Formats: sequence, structure tokens, C-alpha cells
Amino acid sequence: MGAEAIRLDGVEKSFGAVRALAGVDLVVGAGECLGLVGHNGAGKSTLMHVLSGNLTPSAGELSIGGAKHAGHWTAAAAQAQGVRCVFQELSLCPNLTVAENVRIVHRALTGFGWKARARELIRAKLDEIFPRHGIDPDDEIADLAIGQRQMAEIARAFTVTEGALRLVILDEPTSSLDAVTAQQLLAYIGKETARGTSIILISHLLGEILQASDRIVVMKDGKKVADRKAQDFTRNSLVSAMGSEAREHKRGEAKTSAGEVLVSAQPATGGAALLEARKGEVIGLTGLAGHGQTRMLLQIYSRRQAAVKGALALIAGDRQSDGVFNLWSIGRNITVRSLKALRRGGLIDLAAEAKLAEDWKAKMAIRTPDVANNILTLSGGNQQKALFARALASDAAIILMDDPMRGVDIGTKQEVYGMIRAEAEKGRTFIWYTTEIEELTHCDRAYVFRNGAIVANLSAADLTEEKVLEASFAEHAA
Repeated sequence: MGAEAIRLDGVEKSFGAVRALAGVDLVVGAGECLGLVGHNGAGKSTLMHVLSGNLTPSAGELSIGGAKHAGHWTAAAAQAQGVRCVFQELSLCPNLTVAENVRIVHRALTGFGWKARARELIRAKLDEIFPRHGIDPDDEIADLAIGQRQMAEIARAFTVTEGALRLVILDEPTSSLDAVTAQQLLAYIGKETARGTSIILISHLLGEILQASDRIVVMKDGKKVADRKAQDFTRNSLVSAMGSEAREHKRGEAKTSAGEVLVSAQPATGGAALLEARKGEVIGLTGLAGHGQTRMLLQIYSRRQAAVKGALALIAGDRQSDGVFNLWSIGRNITVRSLKALRRGGLIDLAAEAKLAEDWKAKMAIRTPDVANNILTLSGGNQQKALFARALASDAAIILMDDPMRGVDIGTKQEVYGMIRAEAEKGRTFIWYTTEIEELTHCDRAYVFRNGAIVANLSAADLTEEKVLEASFAEHAA
């Protein structure tokens, strides 16, 4: 490694009885892309909050450019030293425009005409990283799809008005991006590191980590357990270092016996093709992000232009806006969909409710000492596990999933895939929008969406990246 961009020595951090960081040492070289991996709750995001100045460590030292930093390390100090962070839970202000959000991190944008300069700055960076992004700098953040919000926040992190970028932390930056847009970002990371900027890339998509990183650090239980060049890892050895077992998944085969049609829906934007889901099927929704997949799920959930037989549950993709109840406990977030079944004589059976929460905490391996803790005490991935628990614990015959694996570690993914298949074998139906094409191998069939319409219905044997992209970019509907 050449010159050091930033260094952490002996960093510790505890939250009550939970020890999130246990003496972590971390060095990032100038112009290096460091991949950081580990299961949910391993301490990755906590370490990045310390590095970006948002959390004060219980112990440890920080050095910049080879020199120890004197004084309190704050978010303002990190910003002044060229450290930026794109967190897994996006931080853009929803009531402001894209350009106005740029002003929040660029105090140099002042005086007459600052908004015009902000528009030019963010438009240029979006064009550079994400060609054909479809975002206007005057768009209000609340009006953007979650994938577009993610693109806007990433572009903002790489904009420069004064001083140079030293380090950009990307925490699950592709979690809401489709395969094409994710590849655009990974290509840009290579260009940015060549300019001398350091990048920390956190992702549960191990293929991205192996593709983009120069070096990979593995964390487990708040400690660093491996630190090697990326070329020294394979996917299996990386999974093993994280403490999980790499499992081979056999591509699904078409069901030999089709059950009753439980869902029949036509896209609200038109088109002749219908979506159908039968009892016990796992149906995938795919295509480029923002082309109507989430809209279709919400349409089915509200039973608009959709014939639905059976109770529904929805696992939201944007957990902060549409998923978790921020003021409630972990346990209440899990059980809220099942309260009707927990009634005894018109009142909620609190003992049964507590048992249900504890059972699903164990099944989903949610990392918390107490389900009575607030839901926001969990990492993003563990919050997502709670949303899975809510849906699977309910009486829903049809479960709608809006890119539900955002920020979920590979070990949990493998367990959830198994749960989905087991529940489907019992007769439950799943309709699953995913931006990870690899996840389509767990589906019986998949519908490809383009411009709000269904343009292809692919069988299990045809669910390849090539087929999906071919349908996504085809001039005429299939």
C-alpha cells in the first residue's frame, strides 16, 4: 500500500450492553477501493459512522494523510477533510429539490445564482456516473423513486466545490439500483480511484465487492477477522471468512402442476399482457428499475385493476418510509400484522404476542438482546429481517415483496430463500420484485417490465441476465 488516506486504530464503540466495535484497526490507502463485508450487525455501518464523524468512539485514534487528528472528530471536521458518506438509510431531505440538497453539503454555494450552480454541479455528476438517469435537478426528492434517490445521493457525494475529495464511503450503494445502473457505478468507482480518491465499498453483493475492490476487509462481531487483497479471495472463501457456508443453488424448474390462479392483474399503464400468479408459485418481477414493478405490487395490494383471492402482506422496499414503525419496539413491528389472530376475548393476548415476536426473532436471527428495544436500534439489514418476520408470521396467502433483500447479508439471504421455497411448497404465493437478477433463479417464472408494461414472461429455464436485458431493451414487446 502507498500513502495512507485515512487510518483508524483501536476503535471501540458500545451501545448499552451491545459492543458494536471491539478494537478495530482500519487503513485505507490513497486511490484504493477497500471492500468491507460482514453479516448484518458485524459493525460495518457503526465503523463508518465513526469514520464520518457521526458517532464518537469510546476509544481509539484517527489519522489523516499519515498524521494523527488532534481534537474532536466531528461530521464537520470529516467534511472539511474531504470525507463523504452515502449511508444505507438515505439522508436526502425529501421536501427539498435535488439541487437544494446539494447546497446542504456545499457551503460554498452561496450568493446570487447559487441554485443555478447547484443544478449544473449535480446534473454534470449524474450524467457522468449514471447516463440516462432521468433525474431533473429541480425534482423534489419525495417525488423520486427510491433508485433515483440513491443515484442522486451518490452523485452528491462525488460533487466538489472547494477542496479535494479524500474518501467516499458507499454503504450498500447499489441496493436499489438495477443491474445496468449498478455496473455504471462500479465503472465510475474505477475512474474515481484512478484520480486518487479513496473509496470504501460496503455491499452484501459479493460479486460487486470482488469486481470493484483492490483489498477486502471482513468484519464479524465488531472485529476485523480478515484483511487481504481482493484477488486472494474467491466468492466461496469470502463467504467462509464471514462465517457462513457457501451453498450452491440449483436453478428452479417449471412447476409440473399449476394451482388455482390467485392473482390476475393488468398494468395500470396499459398493455395487453396480464400478470398471473397461481397458488404455490414464486413469481419474479424484473427489468430496469423504475419501469412499473413497484407500481404493480401496490396495485395488487390495493386490489386496483387486479383480481385477488386471499389475504395479502407487503414487504416494503423503502423500509424507512413504508416499512418500519419508527416509534415502536422490534416486537410490535413484527406482530402488528398478526394482532387479529392474537385476540382473546376482544383483547390482545400479550403473552402470545411476546412469544410470536421471540419465535420470529429466533427464526430470522435478528441481532438484538431484547425485542422490546426500539426498531431503530437495529442495523438496516436487521430491520429488514423484522419486516420479513412480520409478513411470514401473518395469515397472508399472498406475499408481495418489493426488492426485499436490500442490505441483507448473504447468510440471511440463503435462509430466507429457503423459507420462501418452503412456504411456497405449503401453498403460499410470492410476487417478488428484485433488482438482483441472480435472485430470479429462486422464481418459477418472471415478468419483465418496460415503460410500465409487461414485455416478457420468462420461464425458470430462461431466467438469465441476457434474456432479461434483451427484453428490457427490446424495441417491441414480446
